[in-house]
Amino acid sequence: MRFWPYSRNSKPKQFLDVLGTGKTLLQSTLDRYLPICPKENVLVVTNKEHCVQAHEQLPMLTEDQILGEPMRRNTAPCIAYACQKIYKKNPDAIVIVSPSDHLIQNEKEFQNTILKSAEQAKGNDMLITLGIKPTRPETGYGYIQYIDSKKPLKKVKTFTEKPELALAKKFVESGEFVWNSGIFIWNVKAILSALEKHTPELAELFHEAVAQLGTPNEEKAIEAVYSQCRSISIDFGVMEKATNVYVWLSQFQWSDLGTWASLHEASPRDDSKNVIYADALTYDTRNSYIKGPKDKLMIVQGLNGYLVGWFDDVLVVCEKDKEELFKRFVNDLKAKNNGAGYL
Repeated sequence: MRFWPYSRNSKPKQFLDVLGTGKTLLQSTLDRYLPICPKENVLVVTNKEHCVQAHEQLPMLTEDQILGEPMRRNTAPCIAYACQKIYKKNPDAIVIVSPSDHLIQNEKEFQNTILKSAEQAKGNDMLITLGIKPTRPETGYGYIQYIDSKKPLKKVKTFTEKPELALAKKFVESGEFVWNSGIFIWNVKAILSALEKHTPELAELFHEAVAQLGTPNEEKAIEAVYSQCRSISIDFGVMEKATNVYVWLSQFQWSDLGTWASLHEASPRDDSKNVIYADALTYDTRNSYIKGPKDKLMIVQGLNGYLVGWFDDVLVVCEKDKEELFKRFVNDLKAKNNGAGYL
């Protein structure tokens, strides 16, 4: 669970203002697209239990624009659901798939990249992803190897998901790899065709439900689909298998904000490289992320590279770069009878 204990099952990170901007990550994502996409063309896909939160945070969207998944089945069913809805309204639509929990800077450059990629996808049987030039051998990201050409849109050679550190170093040193941003651009016919070819069982389930989309029976039909389909990512299900995949080498700054360390790197820091969202006094403390309630005083001394966080009913003091420890904390809590109250 990313950003636990700040993020909980009841309020995942996309519904939080993790950057202290006054907007949640979900709200910032929508704002990023509104200059190039009419709000009536936006669909938000989220877990059914989070539909109310999504609508509260995005009141400019109608309830029909927020699609509730009855259970978690990864990104391929999510994308299939949304694209079938889009195809029914406009079979010539260009679709941009965008996670709602990323940090993107240089937003004008980002918007220009989206528009250029969309122009390439228009009328062409190609699946485009945006690639980010690596700045470090990050093991938490996927990597794309491409066939070099003089054009910014390059043919994809291989995908590698979250490599070990030694392999990530080789990828960065080679100059032949970019990070996989998880942002996809394609025309709706191209992705539905790819789903039929590479995930035929999933495509067949949605074919059976198509007639119910946009009717009072939609929710029941989607529940039937999700109860029968397997959990599968769009990367594994389609992108790693298809031969018509391209990557656009992008220049905007990007982070998927997947760890406390990445959040520290993306946030404003003081002279000691501390990120502080709290009423705090620090002494001989550097390179740390400190967050707590404004009505509680926190005193932090002698730490280097730590997360010190006071989140409702959980206090955590931990080395922020030890991401594997956070997974252990969550797993240990799940093993406890009373752990559910903290997750």
